[in-house]
Amino acid sequence: MTFSIITITFQAEAVLQCTLDSVLTQTYPHIEHLIVDGASKDGTLAIAKNYQQQSDAQHNGHTVIVQSEPDKGIYDAMNKGLAKATGDYVVFLNAGDWLPSTDTLEQVAEKAADGPAVLYGDTAIYDGEGHYLYPRRLRPPKSLSWRSFRQGMLVCHQAFYARLDIAKDIHYDTQYKYSGDVDWCIRVMKAAAQQKLPLRNVEAVIVNYTEEGATTRHHRESLRERFQVMCHHYGRITTLLMHLWFVVRTFIR
Repeated sequence: MTFSIITITFQAEAVLQCTLDSVLTQTYPHIEHLIVDGASKDGTLAIAKNYQQQSDAQHNGHTVIVQSEPDKGIYDAMNKGLAKATGDYVVFLNAGDWLPSTDTLEQVAEKAADGPAVLYGDTAIYDGEGHYLYPRRLRPPKSLSWRSFRQGMLVCHQAFYARLDIAKDIHYDTQYKYSGDVDWCIRVMKAAAQQKLPLRNVEAVIVNYTEEGATTRHHRESLRERFQVMCHHYGRITTLLMHLWFVVRTFIR
């Protein structure tokens, strides 16, 4: 079984190395790592090419593919990655985020024997200096369905491994700038439900997430888009009621 890891980059030289190192040191041998760069002008591409050479020299069973060309935004780049991926499961690992331990993919693979549609797990939050802060506030439930995201994005995008035969034809909606990942995850889970395929919790931290990403920097715009996504999938009334609960939940805590 092969994991396709897709890393989208643009001017990412300051944060990319830790991401690549975490994949390079994985003990799981069947990895296809696609680095889709948006024509960076800094040292991003040189770092990616050096990583590719390191991986090839180790003969570790990993395949690294580097592509660099202009794109129309992050979700356009993600669609390019999906189009090139050939593995059994696909996950998007952002530049600046990393796999927590050398056996992370081993842990995920152990839960994949019967081919669940999605494998998902916990996320740890770090600051821009690499210091641990706290576990992600929204925790993945033991049992997940596409309806679960009415309560918010309970599973981080980088901790969401989708079967490629399901995900391949579910393109990211490029009308979104910040919340296309929420929409994509919901549509993947809807497709899984139609095929009556399970979604499985790995029951481990499977990604370390850097807090200072694009969604964090554009929090208000992201919330607006997320509201639109939820209205589309769950209806306006349900979405309004859930957002009222979000406000109450904040004060309770």
